[in-house]
Amino acid sequence: MSEIKVNQLGHKAPKLKKELKSRHITMISLGGTIGTGLFLASGGAIAQAGPGGALLAYALIGIMVYFLMTSLGEMAAYMPSSGSFSTYATKFVDPALGFALGWNYWYNWAITIAAEISAVSLIMKYWFPDSSSALWTVLFIAVVLTFNLLSVKSYGESEYWFAMIKVVTVIIFIIISFLMIFGILGGNAPVGFTNFFISDGPFHGGFLATFGIFLAAGFSFQGTELLGITAGETDDPGKNIPKAVKSVFWRILLFYILAIGAIGLLIPFTDARLLSEDIAVSPFTLVFDRLGIAFAASLMNAIILTAMLSAGNSGLYASSRMLWQLAVDGHAPKFFAKLSRRGIPIYALMATLAVGSLAFLASFFGDGVVYMWLLNASGMSGFIAWLGIAFSHYRFRRAFEVQGLDPKLLPYRARLFPFGPLFAFTVCMIVVIGQNYNAFTGDTVDWYGVLVSYIGIPLFLLLWLGYKIKHKTKMLPLEQCDLKVDNE
Repeated sequence: MSEIKVNQLGHKAPKLKKELKSRHITMISLGGTIGTGLFLASGGAIAQAGPGGALLAYALIGIMVYFLMTSLGEMAAYMPSSGSFSTYATKFVDPALGFALGWNYWYNWAITIAAEISAVSLIMKYWFPDSSSALWTVLFIAVVLTFNLLSVKSYGESEYWFAMIKVVTVIIFIIISFLMIFGILGGNAPVGFTNFFISDGPFHGGFLATFGIFLAAGFSFQGTELLGITAGETDDPGKNIPKAVKSVFWRILLFYILAIGAIGLLIPFTDARLLSEDIAVSPFTLVFDRLGIAFAASLMNAIILTAMLSAGNSGLYASSRMLWQLAVDGHAPKFFAKLSRRGIPIYALMATLAVGSLAFLASFFGDGVVYMWLLNASGMSGFIAWLGIAFSHYRFRRAFEVQGLDPKLLPYRARLFPFGPLFAFTVCMIVVIGQNYNAFTGDTVDWYGVLVSYIGIPLFLLLWLGYKIKHKTKMLPLEQCDLKVDNE
């Protein structure tokens, strides 16, 4: 399948380089999801909902993400585009939705870059407490900018090895943990399921506590949709995208389920250290420390630093490609569509990095405070993107049927259609609406909490309705959905 070269206006789009291999996109998707959500937030999830509640929340979100992955994989294999779900929403739903999803996703990753830069200074101060935040900010920016400027292949290679470090860490952690659980390592008797059933376990706090973990679980899985962005620069996407979809999801789910299960078996969920966000008492650190690894905290600190670099690297890639596609489609200023001779959207890249430089504020307003605000601001955007994927896929397949096309023409078909996208849309909507239900359950409404949690919704609606009103767009009839794929 070829890259889409014709935009809505009929102009020929600049060409990106198709240099990403199957191993690259597999590890990019893995690297996008294995990070602080697993290394740090998993401990808090177990403490708040118990080991059973945490496992159930991550498993349900994992099932939802599986259907999202298959939906995105079906569209990306058939119509590869760096605009991904923004392009699909434009062609299969409404140009206004495509416009809003594209800018929403660009904003999501641009802010995530800033958040990761802020976090890097916190990580480095573990080793160098008196150092300048600005110094680490500049170094981080230089590293991710270099990888993204050289070529898409250099980005793919760097992300491959960043992700490999995290994957190897998780595999080693799971193996060591289960050897300790069965009493083979650590010099202790087998622990069995003792820690699962202490106090009111394994479902501590009941249904509401488990529901409260859904957002953390969802945020942990965000990044899987990077696979769709890479489709526009993947050689043979009709073959490589389905291959990545099939392999990535199960690896991610197994990593999360086995790792959280191991933590829940080894560390009582009543242990207050699980609620700490300090790397020195991360659940991974606690397990390695229990084995007697003296440098456990420094080891995990280095791995989490790698995760931050990986997230910033992928964030700059994804957001710059989305901004480039928005420009190609006439949804952003035309100069963002300019490519360097290496096939890099240079202006889109630099504009995105300029937004990421908001992390410099961490040097002036106190380390950590800006990071948390930026993280909260981008959290909702990822879920909105997921809703867009599910809805676009449902419309895509319905349009296929209405226009008399045989689904056998698809290089990859999502399983359990239409249940898959409908289930994913429903679960994702429930999580979006109820993510901060605690703000409404007290004696008075916590308006600050509401603002922090839901700020992404009015921003998205402003983009969507603003474009719709200005251009007077309507939802496309299924007969008019653009299913054509241009050949090179």
